Amino acid sequence: MKVLSFFAAAILSLGAMAARAETLKVGVVPGAYADAVNVAAAEAKAQGIDVKVIEFSGWTTPNVALDAGDIDLNFFQHRPFMENAERQKGYTFAIVGLGILQNLGLYSLKHKSFDAIPVGGTVAIANDPVNQGRGLLLLQRAGLIKLKDKVGFLGTLDDITENPKKLKFTEVEGPQLARITGDVDLAQGYPHFIVAAGTFDPTSGLIYTGIEDKLFAVSFVTKAARKDDPTITKFVQIFQNSEAVKRQIHKSFANSDKLYLLAWQN
Repeated sequence: MKVLSFFAAAILSLGAMAARAETLKVGVVPGAYADAVNVAAAEAKAQGIDVKVIEFSGWTTPNVALDAGDIDLNFFQHRPFMENAERQKGYTFAIVGLGILQNLGLYSLKHKSFDAIPVGGTVAIANDPVNQGRGLLLLQRAGLIKLKDKVGFLGTLDDITENPKKLKFTEVEGPQLARITGDVDLAQGYPHFIVAAGTFDPTSGLIYTGIEDKLFAVSFVTKAARKDDPTITKFVQIFQNSEAVKRQIHKSFANSDKLYLLAWQN
């Protein structure tokens, strides 16, 4: 009877532990961010957090899902993108951990220099407000255009004041830029999407951003009311302290240090 009582108590104890199990739904986009979070999720499981990683194909739905409570956390956006979404949609979000600073590039599969780009050449650029502005700033740094003074990363095509080559712009959703780079003379590019697409060498950019763009580090975002949630905090710490996550990030960025930085370390 004592043995039976012992096993009964053990079963009840295990049931109570299961009831208290921590769970987390994390929204990502395919590629480097999803791969890194999946590695962290495996480590989190060993530490008592059951993480479900949910992939979204676009840049709008991860915030819609977060606001609706369908996911607990997302990992795909930087602060300017988040703040612009808050202004437009009325979201109340908070960044709870820095992640990966991807070095945005300008790529051409037709030309080996900016000088070789012809008059009337075609340029593919991101279609969302913040990432388009970031691409335009890089085009300005490359000497191809000039923007209105102090327009910053919120610049749009309407803010171009000088375009000596009379470049023609096509606006494309960020994740699709890698797939159309070969169809234009120059394209804004995100290395991790290029790696995922496997269409060309992500280290072949003519110019890249760098640490000066730390504001654009992709970060973990949750609803503001949950910014101190202990399960979320624990998962972010697992991600940032994991050597396996760091190895996966390096692999996802073609094993090239020039394509990314670990924002929480820099």
